[in-house]
Parts: sequence; structure tokens; C-alpha cells
Amino acid sequence: MTEIIAMHSAEPVIFGIVKIVWKDGFAGIVDLRPILAKDEMFNFLRVNPARFDDFKLEDYGHCIFWLDDDNYEIDFGSDSLRQRAERQADLLHLAG
Repeated sequence: MTEIIAMHSAEPVIFGIVKIVWKDGFAGIVDLRPILAKDEMFNFLRVNPARFDDFKLEDYGHCIFWLDDDNYEIDFGSDSLRQRAERQADLLHLAG
């Protein structure tokens, strides 16, 4: 098992897109819109898109999360966000 690379910072860009810097210096943009559009657990964000900006970075940098309407944490882990950031960066490079 590989070590989790924690996030140093995360900030919203626009609805569904997050800019993240990991503690190893890697920075990337992650487009979460395809997931947010189809997964029922993100309905609270689709109903009120301004809530997207309310995500928090977990204290140790292992995930970002929102609190849904029932006060449950809905999160994305650092590893999955890193994989998405790297894959999306590769796609942009290929397209350019």
C-alpha cells in the first residue's frame, strides 16, 4: 500500500472544480462535475450550487468534505483527487 500524500491547500475555482496543492508540491485542478452531476448524494450541491464553495479541508489533509442537508460528511479522499488531477492534467497535455 502506498502512503497517502496529504493536501496542503484546496480552494474552489468554479462549481465542481477545485484547485489543490499537495504537500509534496504537486498542484492540480480537479474537475468533479461529472460525479456531482450524476451521484444522488451530491443532490444538495446541485440544488444549491453556492454550497460547493463551503467544502473544508480535513485537518490532516487527507480529504475535502461538505456537510449535506442531514449533516453527514460527504468527502473525496486525497488519493482519489490526486489520481483525478494527474489523469486530467495528462488529458490536457494530450489535447494541447
